[in-house]
Amino acid sequence: SFFFNPGLLELSLGKFRNVLLNQTNPVEAVIRNIASNVTVVIFQVHAQQSDVVISFDKNPSVNSSGTGVDKGLVSILQPQQSVCTWYLRSLDASQVLSTAISIPYMEKDPIPGGCNLEFDLEVDPNIYLDYTLVDIHIKFAPANLGYTRGANPPSCDSGTGQNSRWRLRYDVYQYFLPENDLSEMVLMSHIRKMSEVQSIKANGIKMLTLTTDDKTNVYFSSLPGQGVIYNVIVWDPLWNTSAAYIPVHTYACSFADLVDNCSSLSKLSTKVFFTALAILGLFTCFFGHRFWKTDLFFMGFIFSGFFFFVFITRVTGLGYDVRLILTAVAGIIGGLFLVASWWRLGSVLLCMFIIGLVLGFLFSSTVFFTPLGDYRVFRDNVVFWVTFSSVALMIPVLFVGCPRILNILASGIVGSYAVILAIACYVYTSLAYITLDLLRRVLNDYFSRAYTNVPFQTNDFIILSVWIMLALSGVTVQLRRERSEVPFPPHPYLTWKRERERRSTNVLDPSHHIPPLRERIHNKLLHIKEFFQKEQPAGERTPLLL
Repeated sequence: SFFFNPGLLELSLGKFRNVLLNQTNPVEAVIRNIASNVTVVIFQVHAQQSDVVISFDKNPSVNSSGTGVDKGLVSILQPQQSVCTWYLRSLDASQVLSTAISIPYMEKDPIPGGCNLEFDLEVDPNIYLDYTLVDIHIKFAPANLGYTRGANPPSCDSGTGQNSRWRLRYDVYQYFLPENDLSEMVLMSHIRKMSEVQSIKANGIKMLTLTTDDKTNVYFSSLPGQGVIYNVIVWDPLWNTSAAYIPVHTYACSFADLVDNCSSLSKLSTKVFFTALAILGLFTCFFGHRFWKTDLFFMGFIFSGFFFFVFITRVTGLGYDVRLILTAVAGIIGGLFLVASWWRLGSVLLCMFIIGLVLGFLFSSTVFFTPLGDYRVFRDNVVFWVTFSSVALMIPVLFVGCPRILNILASGIVGSYAVILAIACYVYTSLAYITLDLLRRVLNDYFSRAYTNVPFQTNDFIILSVWIMLALSGVTVQLRRERSEVPFPPHPYLTWKRERERRSTNVLDPSHHIPPLRERIHNKLLHIKEFFQKEQPAGERTPLLL
């Protein structure tokens, strides 16, 4: 149900109300008949993309108001107080859909933001969120212990014992909105699940626990276009009581931008690049071992393209489109170089090491894509990269005795994953972050501090099934077709040299009498010229007398 802003909004504790706000007419939100055992009321309002102003007074001041899409205020109740009032309005000239709720807490419940020293409000229960294309940063003010009405609040710096706020614990929760859904009503219905303590525990994903010794800020990997809600529950272990901060949401993108907004995140250059890669990958998935040079080109393209993109991103300030074009050129050169190396050197082991390394990188990335990647020990870059490299190198080492099996597995798995990356350019899927998070960690020195949890919903299960089906089909088809064939084609350069020597010494071989290349080209051009020559008119023809 909607409240259409006649100026007064009557609320009940613990009940959500949807309200349409505008810039000119503030809404007065009132709660009456508050029970005497309630000591604190946290009032909060949420909108999808337009900022809302919430304040204690009709004329907001910096120390008595908050502005944002997810904002709340703490009302510390005085003895005999049974009514609370707040004021709401939007900063947008048009009407803004929002949802509001007030949540009561008792004297033993901790007070979120009660020991704020950083932000403007004296007691600040808000979570402050910033995002980039790489990571999301949330921070909040420390909480204080609860106390009775009319009493002085406990000191925030009186000591660090069990009778002070230092005993409090902070549980950080994450909740994913449905994929590919940016509607306001979906956000309003789901943010309710992350506003109260019991509902947060039932629906959210607990990411970590902070003590008072830890800094009250956390980093997460950014998921542009995917709605995410964060909240923090502060817990008092002595009284076993809890309270929730104000939930905050983000899509890690802008609704207002004309280009690269939340509805169209993938650039045209990205779509072209990965669509072309997917076509080559699909061919390699089913025919990679039979068309050995194409397989080498595909793997060389990926290997050299990845490292070249990392290099130019690290050392230059070129735009994304320019870097992607240069990466494609470098990938083509790398693929041709690997093909040329095989033609000239004929070393199966060298080529299979590169191919195994590509498969190993994908396998290792998949391992760290699981919850294992969020273990605190892997926050250390040295530990992470040593472990990652060891897992990646394990693949070519394990298959060193059966290179054909390794090549078929690599072409099937890597080729089918190229199709998944192309799908991710058009439809959101978390599977793209298997490799994207690795790229972020290589390019950004501080990405190691970010938690990389991603949603895994119906869309992801369908696309995962497509990946598995393609990989299994490609590997099976190649294994059945190649079981009676030689493991690898013969060394092309040595074969060519032997054939040339045979033709030059064996005069009985018809190929020995093949004219030189220059003469053959000349004869072919004469033949083409005769084809286009006008036919002579019919008439009497006298045979030549010899």
